[in-house]
Amino acid sequence: MQEIGAEAAQLFVQSPRTWRPTNHKPETIERFKSERSRLGAPVFAHALYLVNLASPNEDIYRKSVETMCTTMDVACRIEADGVIFHVGSHQGSGFESAVDRVARAMEEILEHANDRTSLLMENSAGAGGTIGRSLEELATLYERLGRHPSLGVCLDSCHLYVSGWDVTERSELDRLVAELDSQVGIDRLRALHVNDAKAPLGSNRDRHENIGQGMMGEKLGVFISHPAFAELTALLETPGTDGHGPGADQVTALRDLYRRWTS
Repeated sequence: MQEIGAEAAQLFVQSPRTWRPTNHKPETIERFKSERSRLGAPVFAHALYLVNLASPNEDIYRKSVETMCTTMDVACRIEADGVIFHVGSHQGSGFESAVDRVARAMEEILEHANDRTSLLMENSAGAGGTIGRSLEELATLYERLGRHPSLGVCLDSCHLYVSGWDVTERSELDRLVAELDSQVGIDRLRALHVNDAKAPLGSNRDRHENIGQGMMGEKLGVFISHPAFAELTALLETPGTDGHGPGADQVTALRDLYRRWTS
């Protein structure tokens, strides 16, 4: 994190390619907490992309719930600020058919959260029956969980854009913020994923691009400079110049973009 000039981190607490959890040694956890405290940096965990809390396949469903519970347990141990996750896909059966199943899963996961470490629903790009393309779907889950104090939201700029929200236009972004505030509460927005998009507006294609190099380009600055987002942690999920994730150049590009739109 220090090497690339970042001020916050998002991490996986186990290999993102397997269901098998990592057995973290107590000394490793304590070392992480000590270093994080020294840096004073926000830290978020991202759940596995394998997770699907709406899956009709019982084996996948149970693995998803168990993995999410484990992720939350580890995130609480390292005193992370939240666990960001994709709800999953109803696989064409429709949102209403999956609501009860997802809510039961989230109830179980929230039992592992605490006052410091929240569970954050991320909006989706909308392809393949994914849940969370609309704020209404996230708000429905929020209400079904009784507005749980440890439940919040993470907004992804690329996902919003390809889902049809033109967040490069201030009036449209203002409308989004107002809708989120009325349906969930702007105080429940705890983090941002800031990514440009390779795919066009409303395409429902989840393809992240480096800062300033995609369809949103310079006007991604409209999104990151909105006053409602001023105190939020912004996390990069761009491919980077080498295809292995964001490096120092992406951190610098995002910081420079923010300065151009807020100066």
